[in-house]
Amino acid sequence: MTSDIRKLPTGFGRLWTAQTISSLGDGVTHAALPLLALTLTRDPMALAVVTAAGTLPWLLFGVLGGALVDRWDRRRTMWVADTARAVLLAIPAAAAVLDVLSIPLLAAVAFLLGLGGLFFDTAAAAYLPDMLRRDPALLERANSRLRGAQTAMSGFAGPPAGSALLALGRAVPLLTDAVSFMLSALLVRTLPAMPRPVPEVRESLLRQARAGASYVFRDRVLLGLALRPAVGNIAFLAVETVLALFAHDRLGIDTYGFGLLLTAEATGGLLGAGIASYLGRRLGTGTALTCTAAVEGLAILGLAAAPNPYVAGLALAVCGAGMGATMVLAPSLRQAIVPAHLMGRVASTSRMLAMCAAPVGAFLGGWLATTYDIRTPLYAAAVLLLAMTAVTASMTSNRRVEEALRAAAPVGGPDHPASKDPAQESSPDLV
Repeated sequence: MTSDIRKLPTGFGRLWTAQTISSLGDGVTHAALPLLALTLTRDPMALAVVTAAGTLPWLLFGVLGGALVDRWDRRRTMWVADTARAVLLAIPAAAAVLDVLSIPLLAAVAFLLGLGGLFFDTAAAAYLPDMLRRDPALLERANSRLRGAQTAMSGFAGPPAGSALLALGRAVPLLTDAVSFMLSALLVRTLPAMPRPVPEVRESLLRQARAGASYVFRDRVLLGLALRPAVGNIAFLAVETVLALFAHDRLGIDTYGFGLLLTAEATGGLLGAGIASYLGRRLGTGTALTCTAAVEGLAILGLAAAPNPYVAGLALAVCGAGMGATMVLAPSLRQAIVPAHLMGRVASTSRMLAMCAAPVGAFLGGWLATTYDIRTPLYAAAVLLLAMTAVTASMTSNRRVEEALRAAAPVGGPDHPASKDPAQESSPDLV
C-alpha cells in the first residue's frame, strides 16, 4: 500500500488531542508565570531568573535525558511526566491561595516544569516514528498537525486565556494548566504500546549519552538538521530581544499593535506547517528545507528594512511560514532515518544545541543594538540565517536525504515505507 492512501492510525488522534490540550495549558502558563512574578517584584534580574529557569534543564540534562528516554518505555515516560507536572503546579497554586508565593518558588517550578517537558517532548519525538512505522509521508502529515495545533494553542489561545484567568485569581491559571496536564496524561495512557528498542550492551548512562551526541555530529544530514535550529535560535533571539523596541521606536507601534505583529508571525507559522508536506513533495525534502531557511533570512532582511508596520507584519508572517514548514520537515526527516534505539538521544541532542544557542542570540542582539543601532541585530540575524542556509544546503540536499532514507530501510525490513524512493512516493494531502 503506497503512502498516498495510507491513513494515520486512530491512536494518533489521541496523541494529537493530548498534545493540543497540553499546549493550551502551556500557553496559559507561559503568559501567567511572568505576570505572577511581576506581582511579586519589579526587579528585572529576578524576572529574568524565572524566565531562564525553564530553559536550564535542556542545557544541563538534555543529552542525559535523551539517554534515559532510550532506556525507558516511551509511552509511560510521557504520561508520568505529565502527571508529575500536574501535581507540581498544585504547589504554587496553593502558595498563591495562602499568599506565600515567592520568586524562588516560581523559579523552582519553572525549572521542574522544563525538566518534565524535556522528558515528555523527547519521549514523544521517539514514540511517534514507532507509531507510524517511520513512514516519511505519514510523519510529515502527523508533525504538520501537531505543529499546527501547538502554534494555535500556545501561540493564539493560551496566552490571552492565561492573562484573563489570572484576573480571576493567581491560582486559577496554574490549576488550569494542571488540569490540562492531567487530561493529557490520561489520554496518553490509552495509546497503544510500542515494542521497546532492542537493548544495547549495558553501558554507563554517560557513555550512552556521548554515543547519541556523536551519532549526530558524525552524520552529515543529522548535523545539518541540528545546525539549522541552533544557528536559527541565535538569529531569532537576537531579533526577539530588540523587536519590541524596534516596533515602538522605528515603526511607531503601540502595545496593541505589537500584539498584532506577533499574531502575524504565528499566522504565518500555521500556514507554513500546513503546506510543509506539499513543499516536500514538490521540491524534495532537502530542497524544501534549503528554501524555507532562505525565506526566513530574506524575511528578516525585509523586516529590518520595513518602512511601516504593514510591511513589518508581512515580513514576520513570511518568516513564520518558513519556520513553520521547517519545524515539520526537519523533525519528520530525523524521525524517519534515526534508529529507534537512538531516537531519544538524537532528538534531545538537537534540541539541546538549539536551546544553548538561544542565550547567545539574546546577548548578541542586545550588544549590537547598544553598540550600533536598533536595526543592526536584524541585519546581522538575516546575514547569519542566509550564511547558515548556504552552509547546510549541501548537507541536507535531496541526494543526501534519499541516501539516508534508503540506508534507514533495514530498520523496518524490506517492506518498510522508508525503503521506497522518496522521489517516487507522494505523501497524503493534508486535511
